[in-house]
Amino acid sequence: MKINKSWWASAAVAATLVSANAQEKAPDNWFNLNQNSGKVYGLGTESTYQDLLKDMKATRVVVGVLDSGVEIDHEDLKGKIWVNEKEIAGNGKDDDGNGYIDDVNGWNFLGGKDGKSVLHETLEMTRLYAEMKPKYDGKKATDMKTKAEKKEFELWERLKKEFEAEQAETVATLAMVEGLLKSEKELFAKAKKQLGVATLTKEVVATIADDDKELGGDNKKKLLKIIGGAGEEARIKRLEGGLEQLSDKAKYQLDPNNNIRKQVIGDDPNDLTSRIYGNNDVEGPDASHGTHVAGIIAANRNNTVGIKGVCNDCVIMSVRCVPDGDESDKDVANSIRYAVDNGALVLNMSFGKAYVRHKKYVDEALKYAAKKDVLLVHAAGNENTNKDEQLNYPNRYFDDNRKCEGKNWLDIGAMTWHNDENLPAGFSNYGKKTVDVFAPGFDIYSTIPDGKYASFNGTSMAAPTVAGAAGLLLSYFPTLSSTQVKEIIMKSAHKNDMEVLIPGQDGKKAKFSDLSISGATIDLYEAVKLAKTYKGKRKMAKKP
Repeated sequence: MKINKSWWASAAVAATLVSANAQEKAPDNWFNLNQNSGKVYGLGTESTYQDLLKDMKATRVVVGVLDSGVEIDHEDLKGKIWVNEKEIAGNGKDDDGNGYIDDVNGWNFLGGKDGKSVLHETLEMTRLYAEMKPKYDGKKATDMKTKAEKKEFELWERLKKEFEAEQAETVATLAMVEGLLKSEKELFAKAKKQLGVATLTKEVVATIADDDKELGGDNKKKLLKIIGGAGEEARIKRLEGGLEQLSDKAKYQLDPNNNIRKQVIGDDPNDLTSRIYGNNDVEGPDASHGTHVAGIIAANRNNTVGIKGVCNDCVIMSVRCVPDGDESDKDVANSIRYAVDNGALVLNMSFGKAYVRHKKYVDEALKYAAKKDVLLVHAAGNENTNKDEQLNYPNRYFDDNRKCEGKNWLDIGAMTWHNDENLPAGFSNYGKKTVDVFAPGFDIYSTIPDGKYASFNGTSMAAPTVAGAAGLLLSYFPTLSSTQVKEIIMKSAHKNDMEVLIPGQDGKKAKFSDLSISGATIDLYEAVKLAKTYKGKRKMAKKP
């Protein structure tokens, strides 16, 4: 199994960081543009509002963002954050009786009673490795007596092999990126000094003689690729970001002795009987990922700053359960229940992992969401692998033979804005039986903390475009059930039989229609048209 290197990564680190072939910049607001133009594969949000919704009234829809946290006072999220009107802010009391004190905008399941929060966590693989090593390291299969022991020992052998391989690969990639960053900084400095310029441009680099001993040949080609793409500054920033991510992975995620959860939260992740823990800091120490996700869904469409989110009438409930590392199954399950119980109709879950410890507990929460008619939108993952062959967690299936599954679940692959063989993002997972639909997830410009904006890549970005679309459908057609919303999104998606590069398959191609269940890309314009023909089946309208 190819394990999850970092769910938040903009792609598989080594593949994206080493290449100097930076993509040209995407069109502004591309994920909201109309794909029928033939230029980009956006949702068609702008034309949907202009052509189909201008004379219709909308109701407010709460979207739960289960993530790293959200900067609730970001300028572009003003008025777009859920407020628990039954709770009196700052009085230190549980006014609404739900068990959570001062949960005005959501809850932080990664927080301690003293207000501190977990940032860096281990991978689930690391936690299992640390737990199983004292019991099985140095043992042989013949030492196992019972069927249960034999099964667990098989897991240990696979786990040990993958964990140690991941440690070695991370160390090697870290060294490679360090060397690459150093050499490219030196190349840029040398080029600017020799050419007598403060900033490198394509025109200036083009003047370098091909036979120049210092800057000609491959160096000139590299400079032209970088400058012609995102540019020198973006390239260095990208490498530095990758270096930081790899360093954190080696230092925290792959450290079997890391026990930060116990130190900060004081909660046992294996004690599934406790649900009341954490604090009300819904932003946490690093809300970059969650704030980016929130902006895609619901950034203010009526102001003159920043970006336009997909859903004009959605508000964001921040439920913090995703650290820099793997989320705990207990936190995920409790976050789902919290969001459902407090009125969210759509949950965005841009996270996942390769190993699971308490799948049944998470599955019970997923079934609870289905019972309450809540739609679950999940990012397919960034390992560029076929999910039909190897699932990640959580997923839609409640049994090993994949016969029992949640009908309110959508798994989202990421696509680029390119209308060619590069349509599926090179990092995206895919699967004819397991990934429902593809959505914009490359070069997505959205909100980040400190009132800023940035472009991120990932299925983490693709999922909220769909969550936003689902929220929009429910805001204008509130009687639709969660399964009807899913059905509409799938049926209205834009079918595509174009030959495309299969993510992670070294140039191999397939029909785009073979990479997902729908074989299509989300089309909000057609979804709204289709929704107008439906008679809603929601049994009871929930008040946000």
